[in-house]
Amino acid sequence: MNKFFWWCAGADNTILEKCSKSEHIKYAGVGATVLFTGVLASISGGYALYTVFDSVPMAVAFGLLWGAVIFNLDRFIVSTIRKEGRFWKELLMVTPRILLALVLAVVISKPLELKIFDKEIQAILKEKQAELAIQHKALVGKQFAEVDSVKSEITAIRAEIEAKMQERNKLYELVAAEADGTGGTGKIGRGPIYEEKKRQYDKVDEELKLLQASAADRILVKEKRIADLMKQYDATVNKGQESFSNYDGLMARIDALDKLPWLPVFFITLLFIMLETAPILTKLITNKGPYDDILKGVEHERTTQEMQRVAERQKQYDLKHAVAEAKFAARQEFEMEAKREEEKLKSDAHLDAVRESAAVWKQRKLADIHRSPNTASEVLSDGEENGYYKW
Repeated sequence: MNKFFWWCAGADNTILEKCSKSEHIKYAGVGATVLFTGVLASISGGYALYTVFDSVPMAVAFGLLWGAVIFNLDRFIVSTIRKEGRFWKELLMVTPRILLALVLAVVISKPLELKIFDKEIQAILKEKQAELAIQHKALVGKQFAEVDSVKSEITAIRAEIEAKMQERNKLYELVAAEADGTGGTGKIGRGPIYEEKKRQYDKVDEELKLLQASAADRILVKEKRIADLMKQYDATVNKGQESFSNYDGLMARIDALDKLPWLPVFFITLLFIMLETAPILTKLITNKGPYDDILKGVEHERTTQEMQRVAERQKQYDLKHAVAEAKFAARQEFEMEAKREEEKLKSDAHLDAVRESAAVWKQRKLADIHRSPNTASEVLSDGEENGYYKW
């Protein structure tokens, strides 16, 4: 178990085994903190994905992946912190890592905050859903204003029938009064006035019957139109309410979380910030121990050995380069010497050729002198002109 926690802390087992028991416990604690931070991140990431996709296998897979990523980051951050016994220098050195840890803490804390305040968030979501449903219903009602227009037309038709019926009833009363002598001329019986009013009554009554017949058909058509519009209205409202009932995604929950009192949410976030930064803070507040001294010595020794190997390789390279330069210089010297020798041979050959030519000329001239002594002066003058006697 200790070796596993040491591995989680990014520590060297071979060095720790040479240290005291206190160093073993210290780095086992750091490693356990890194491990549990990764486990917490795994749970948080899995729950966040579950709220989005509502799939347990995907949530488990993503949670394990997210936890492994956070674990690896924390392990890297902790393993790269070197204890030198100077707190402020170490704090300045790990400041970027602390900022990274803060970002990770906020990311990890949000999903678990959503779970912790789930009841309060559900209440806010239901209130928001009801508000959206009312707004949607009002908006749909405006879009279906034709229903009121059709109803007004039906009312107008019925009012027209009622007015025609009242007109007919008044004419009937006038006809009845003429018949019993209580109105009009005051004579009982069916006189000319009675006949005139009777014709008027029959005309209005016929108009009323025609109006009632046509109005019934028109009202039936308009009532069917109202029924169709109301059916569409109900379908649109139900569809909108169904969509609002699904208003519980991740962004909706985060928005609802922001509407809660900030203090409880802040303390939960602060708690997760402390948990996420715990590996770094744990490593930062620990005192410099034997492990750090041994690790520094080992790293210095390895650095020195590497520098020596680099120097040795550089020395070998310089030697090879010097040998190559010497070979090149020797080759150039050899080529120059060969060229000088070639020039010397050419010069000697040319001199021998001149001497040989002079000897042949001498012998030819001596032969000429022996043949004719009178030509001696000519030979001498020719020799002076040709430069053979100039020295």
